[in-house]
Amino acid sequence: MPPAKPPSPSRPPATRHERRKDARPGELLAAALDLFVEKGFAATRVEEVARRAGVSKGTLFLYFSSKEELFKAVVRENISGRFSQWNAEFNAFEGSTPDMLRYCMALWWQRQGSAKVSGITKLMLGEGKNFPELARFYQQEVIQPAHLLIGRILQRGIDRGEFAPLDMKYAVFAVLAPMIFLQLLVHANNACYDPAQATELVPEDYLASQLQIILAGLCVRPVRATTNKGKTAL
Repeated sequence: MPPAKPPSPSRPPATRHERRKDARPGELLAAALDLFVEKGFAATRVEEVARRAGVSKGTLFLYFSSKEELFKAVVRENISGRFSQWNAEFNAFEGSTPDMLRYCMALWWQRQGSAKVSGITKLMLGEGKNFPELARFYQQEVIQPAHLLIGRILQRGIDRGEFAPLDMKYAVFAVLAPMIFLQLLVHANNACYDPAQATELVPEDYLASQLQIILAGLCVRPVRATTNKGKTAL
């Protein structure tokens, strides 16, 4: 019998330093997201991001070559990198299109709207014109895919006879507008949104109300039957 092969050496467990090194990109992205939302893009300094992540400025530049690249990585990590998952959920959904819209809007609030990342919308609306390259990036990576996904949902409703024919170029804004408004309101530094007030806007109720209005305009109404006497039967 041939001699037994010696067991192959196993890789030693990662040291604390190695584990820390592997975690650094995520820690830097989390720190950058916090500061971009809190202070805006222009006012955020890479030194602050590095300090909040617990690393040196030089370490940050090992992973991200500039503040612009850091911002792009934040957007890809938290928004644009999720569109493949969202499109897969669209393809797998089996219910009606009104139910799909309800599901999507509720899930959007849970995953994005109520999270820190929703402040990126306010940042881009306020500062995008001052940073044309970032504005183009955001247009390509976030706005266009979002319009395409919402357009797919609306077109599904039309194809299934659930929604009336629409001008898709503008119809997507009927869905986007309440979501954008809610993000701006939540990140308005309490200028017009005070959670301490008894009359505070409840995001889930607001979205449900807006969706009810949207679906009232989108959905095809049943055709009323006509009686023999020419009167319309309800």
